[in-house]
Amino acid sequence: MNAADVLRYGHLTLLGSIEGLPKEYWETGGVTGVWSAKDVMAHLASYELVLVEILSGFTGGGATPLLDQFRDPGESFNDAQVDARAGQSVAETLAELNGAHERVLALIGQVPEETARRTGTLPWYGEAYALEDVIVYLYYGHKREHSAQIDVFRDGIMGG
Repeated sequence: MNAADVLRYGHLTLLGSIEGLPKEYWETGGVTGVWSAKDVMAHLASYELVLVEILSGFTGGGATPLLDQFRDPGESFNDAQVDARAGQSVAETLAELNGAHERVLALIGQVPEETARRTGTLPWYGEAYALEDVIVYLYYGHKREHSAQIDVFRDGIMGG
């Protein structure tokens, strides 16, 4: 598996889903529950930043405050992260998401393929899983799911 390609394709699918979304609907709830398209982008930006921290653990380490919050079962990570970005404009939220994605691509290129395939390197996710599994399930699949929700929302408001 080429992890960088999987990450790119997931992100391109997401960007395609927001292409042509009318500006006046970016902050309208209903894309998924009460969340708007902007909220979904804020949610995905936080996940992308978590992946930066995960990958940093494979490339030299560093602090992992978002990963720690993400892993804390007592925290409401998703809502807290969306709420933390509520004051951002759509452009700022997209810039944060895209900037984090660029960091992810730079970091994944530093992780040897053998390491990305080795199970047990992320025990919090499960001993039977590898970084590649996290990328496919928690990132590629996650972006594809939210992209489909945005597509349905856009089709509904645009009569498609």
